[in-house]
Amino acid sequence: MKREYYSDTLNNFRNTSSNEIIGIIASNNEFPTETTQMAAWLEEIEILKVILKSFDGTIYFEYSIPRMGKRIDVVVIIGSVIFVLEFKIGEKEFSTSSIDQVFDYALDLKNFHEPSHDQFIAPILIASKAKSLATSIEPTPQNDKLLFPIKCNLEMLESVIKSILQSTEGDIVDPKQWGNGRYCPTPTIIEAAMSLYKNHSVEEISRKDASEKNLTLTSQAISEVINLSKSSLQKSICFVTGVPGSGKTLVGLNIATKHVNSNSGLHSVYLSGNGPLVSILREALARDKVKYEKKHNRRITKKVALSEVSMFIQNVHNYRDAYLIDKTAPSDHVAIFDEAQRAWNLQQTKNFMHRKKKIPNFNQSEPEFLISCLDRHGDWAVIVCLVGGGQEINTGEAGISEWIESLNRSFPDWKIYISSHLDDSEYGAGKILSKIKSQSQIVANDDLHLSVSMRSFRAENVSLLVKQLLDLESIEASKTLIDLKNKYPIVITRDLLKAKQWLKKQARGTERYGIIVSSQAERLKPHAIDVKSPMKPVNWFLNEKDDVRSSYYLEDVATEFDVQGLELDWTCITWDADFRYSKNGWINKSFRGNRWNNIKSEERRNYQKNAYRVLLTRARQGMIIVVPNGDIEDPTRKQEFYDPTFDYLKEIGFTII
Repeated sequence: MKREYYSDTLNNFRNTSSNEIIGIIASNNEFPTETTQMAAWLEEIEILKVILKSFDGTIYFEYSIPRMGKRIDVVVIIGSVIFVLEFKIGEKEFSTSSIDQVFDYALDLKNFHEPSHDQFIAPILIASKAKSLATSIEPTPQNDKLLFPIKCNLEMLESVIKSILQSTEGDIVDPKQWGNGRYCPTPTIIEAAMSLYKNHSVEEISRKDASEKNLTLTSQAISEVINLSKSSLQKSICFVTGVPGSGKTLVGLNIATKHVNSNSGLHSVYLSGNGPLVSILREALARDKVKYEKKHNRRITKKVALSEVSMFIQNVHNYRDAYLIDKTAPSDHVAIFDEAQRAWNLQQTKNFMHRKKKIPNFNQSEPEFLISCLDRHGDWAVIVCLVGGGQEINTGEAGISEWIESLNRSFPDWKIYISSHLDDSEYGAGKILSKIKSQSQIVANDDLHLSVSMRSFRAENVSLLVKQLLDLESIEASKTLIDLKNKYPIVITRDLLKAKQWLKKQARGTERYGIIVSSQAERLKPHAIDVKSPMKPVNWFLNEKDDVRSSYYLEDVATEFDVQGLELDWTCITWDADFRYSKNGWINKSFRGNRWNNIKSEERRNYQKNAYRVLLTRARQGMIIVVPNGDIEDPTRKQEFYDPTFDYLKEIGFTII
């Protein structure tokens, strides 16, 4: 599939009429071409025919970046350099957002387009009416042949291109190989949701590494279950497992957007009990919808956009409460439950129903009630449970075994499709599975497991390292860290200010960074970190660099409850004395009044360990861990509360700054 609307050699480009080029571009545009867009293309073509008159190479117009749902204005390959050109026709200024835009395009090629990985990439922002200014050609500190964005006007563009070519040396880019090269993106869940909502396929926005279980296979396996259940009037449930960041939510969103057909009455819904995730996805899709419609001279209010989005992304608790009142079958035949292991057990559900809903004799766990809702259909239904390992962080979360217990107890006619890894220790379903695995209604399928993290696209074994670290397997963790060091930086420090500076230095373009902490980290107040201070995850995750409420400002912090299911490019984990290393194992504490108290409940200790697992697996590109020094004069922040943890991390081999 061609990624661009038009491409040719520079020689052919110069010798082809502008109208013919515009005709090719317009014919490949999947949307109605507006007059203003045609005029912009014409001006860009005429400009580049003059500017590029003395160069040999290849040119690409409107090159697709589906991970971001956008297109690069122009890519030009000359010699060993890939030029990423973003035009702002008629503009006099270089806005921060435009600089970030062209930087992001260049980063996308550098990170996700295979033939671009080892080549020089020069992002150039052209404001056509800007005054001349001094330009500098500087590589970014990561030394990966990506230059900082260069700002110039039309008069400077030719000399800028020449200067870049003179200052860089590398292998000549083969245009044919480059044009046919694999694009293997790893979108954030927010980017993925926006792309899928615009009808991009999961194939376009997911990696296709030979070493990876492709998301397409998992999506196809679920689709086959849905189609078979519909044709045979069968009720079925799928359990999809995966390591943190492997793309379970992406699979769920893909199924929700794919299996919708108003003509046939097929409706799908993506459901999550993760309130911040639902709010952030809805807000992101609504904002993007408003922006998109505005760009095409169509007006839509955010309220209307939110209403549309809410049809297929819903909070599972709202869904549950609606069908407590409405006793009919849901309109949806397909329901995807994300983080299904977090559904409430019987006691938690009974307490909630009695306290909040005034239902005194409720006797179903949340999984059992949710299955019963889909069971109301007289013909067929499919439930997809997306299951994370070691992700339970809340009191009363049942784990996946309660779903299977409910099926075994109350819904014996349902067909059960399970990941071949569902009986692994971290999913906690082995005991119940061993009882029923031989039953005829159970089908195991390897394609229902996602084994490789997509979140940390720079290194595959981050989740393994975190597991080894938390399981106190320091020797194994040291070996895993050696393989990660050059791909995925993880550093440690005692100084929060140094950590903030490190984050800002690492991030490029709009790469998002922020401070994340345990919800029990109550003695970080001297460092201006207050976990009890309210923050809005929507603002923290979605607002831009100039907004003090955004993660970029490094003022508000997020806890495991805010970030579960989401990710940032770079994270700072500030480690408090609630979870302390000792040679006899982790020491779990909670702070009350003026002292730390032991956590005796094994369940609560596991929740706390899982909280740190969540925090340590949020970063896509790298992280810094801050273990404060403590304070000899503060009995609640003694040095011995913190030093053993820092020494343990140092022993594993993390770089100290």
